[in-house]
Amino acid sequence: MRKSLIAVLVALTLASSFAAGAGPRVSIPNLAALKAPLPYPYAENSDAKAAVAQAFARAKASGKRVLIDFGGNWCPDCRILAGVMDLPEVKSYLAGHYEVVTVDVGMFDKNLDVVRRFGIEKLKGVPTVVIASRISGKFLSASSACSARSSGRTAGKLCVFPSFRDRL
Repeated sequence: MRKSLIAVLVALTLASSFAAGAGPRVSIPNLAALKAPLPYPYAENSDAKAAVAQAFARAKASGKRVLIDFGGNWCPDCRILAGVMDLPEVKSYLAGHYEVVTVDVGMFDKNLDVVRRFGIEKLKGVPTVVIASRISGKFLSASSACSARSSGRTAGKLCVFPSFRDRL
């Protein structure tokens, strides 16, 4: 699980360096150094469609990309990712380059219509992070390779398409 999360973070940093300049240097030596308790990032009773629509509206106005984090508060990897995203240097970097929105997928039984909007027919694991175009409001390419699959209980993925950076 943690290896997949680390791979997601590495992929996010690498993809960001292609699309948005060099990523931040993380200040903690390992995941055990994250502030406890870990956050519960997913608003379980929120209107996910409205939250995503608001993120795209902000992105169009700001010129940023949209980063959608699909997951659930029950998921340790999701909470670790949220803890890393809350680190001051990461939070600042994300705020400067992305409109970030979290979508609660429950136990893979909530907001699946929002997931399908981005060409993902079935979540294989969480966290799943998608970077979408602010112009079209669509996931850039469902056929491109996704990285960071886990062999553990969860299989977080990050799908990023640096070749589309000019359209972001």
